[in-house]
Amino acid sequence: MTDMASPPRGLRTLALLLTLAVSGVLASACGQGQMAGPMDPAWPSEVSGAPVVVRQAYAFAHEHPDVLKAIPCYCGCGAIGHTSNYDCYIADEAVDGTITYDPHALGCSICVDITQDAGRLLEEGRSSPEIRASIDSTYARYGPSNMP
Repeated sequence: MTDMASPPRGLRTLALLLTLAVSGVLASACGQGQMAGPMDPAWPSEVSGAPVVVRQAYAFAHEHPDVLKAIPCYCGCGAIGHTSNYDCYIADEAVDGTITYDPHALGCSICVDITQDAGRLLEEGRSSPEIRASIDSTYARYGPSNMP
């Protein structure tokens, strides 16, 4: 006699596989992007509630504007006026230091990946031209650069 409360064996196996797959993705994401930088308590709730890797990318943009202003983005955000990877995170910085964060990178893994790569290359001691060359060669296949 079959227990009607239990799902069929195939469904249980599928559920187990999906659970393992999601757990693996989450575990690997948690260990990536070890960029330096404190988490900013003044972030808007969308940023402060984002995954750790995204918050790390926002922190990196805040702490290293000179690096990201020299790095292009390849996600197509040039169409919305972004001129560098920095613009994917910071919309404006007022004279008094008040920052308006851009929500674009919250939903764009290409932006975050570019920032993670730039951070890793900076930690390795690479120069701005070397970082730019690496980003260009890695991401050009995704679309046009938003920088000349």
